[in-house]
Amino acid sequence: AMQLAESGGGSVQPGGSLRLTCTASGHTYNRLCMAWFRQSPGKLREGVAGIDSQGHTIYSDSARGRFTISRDNVKTTLNLEMNRLTPDDTATYYCAAMEDYRGHPSLSGGQFDIWGQGTQVTVSS
Repeated sequence: AMQLAESGGGSVQPGGSLRLTCTASGHTYNRLCMAWFRQSPGKLREGVAGIDSQGHTIYSDSARGRFTISRDNVKTTLNLEMNRLTPDDTATYYCAAMEDYRGHPSLSGGQFDIWGQGTQVTVSS
């Protein structure tokens, strides 16, 4: 079965940067549509950035211009470069995957059927 494992979370001051990585195993990675989601206590899960099997990307309004999603099909990894972080970015970040049968990236959580365990990001002074 396919597995996703996130890493790279931690604590950072406002204005700082973090890079998250999701490592996938057990599936043909280059056929997958991938995305990053996040959730903080008391809030709904939010799609942050997505990338399809062809490398087309999509971002939430809050992430656009600050975050960059990328994938490495050789290393079977998914990355999220986060810059100019604010306290509002504090959340548990999850990597998610699905077969790319739609042909475009997605931030609809209900469409993804494989999820990682999450990695905590805390932005605080």
